[in-house]
Amino acid sequence: MVSQRIQPYLSAGLTATLALVAALSVAACHKEEQAVVGVAQNAVNAEHKAQAAAQAAAAKHDQQRAVLANIPLPTKSLYVDVHEPSQWANPFLSVDANSLNLHITMIDANPSTLGQGTMLRPEGARRQEVQLRPGDLAEALIALPAGAWRYGRVVAVAESPLANRKDRPTVRRNMEAAIQQLNDLGIVVEEWPVR
Repeated sequence: MVSQRIQPYLSAGLTATLALVAALSVAACHKEEQAVVGVAQNAVNAEHKAQAAAQAAAAKHDQQRAVLANIPLPTKSLYVDVHEPSQWANPFLSVDANSLNLHITMIDANPSTLGQGTMLRPEGARRQEVQLRPGDLAEALIALPAGAWRYGRVVAVAESPLANRKDRPTVRRNMEAAIQQLNDLGIVVEEWPVR
């Protein structure tokens, strides 16, 4: 048995220990509560950032559509008989596994018919090819001058004939994504078969 003189010290020590355990558990609960509140606040902040980014992307997309809306609607009678990329006068998009090739024929800056199509003013000199990442397609089309859209707001799209056979599924996915992007911008797509 515990002597009566030690018993008050033990009960005081036990009380102090219990009080310490209670204080530590309250502090631990408070820290866990703060951690949960911090995680919740981070989630709310991330959601607000995502919403702001989505709104900014939507505003940019609307702005791109508005700029491209200045180009007149296409006149199909102007290009219905064109079946060769070299004869296509509007932007032509060749889709590969890793990139997009945008072929552009600029309008002749000389209004005179004198020497048109000859060595002095060859059409090939006005042709340009730009290699793009898929995300840059809209910006590239917006940057084109109005003279590059002779048929109106239409782009010919074809799979690259130089793509490897094993890359065909990737090329097709990229082509479908490019067509979707062009449609979202309000551009008519003239899809050409693989040659």
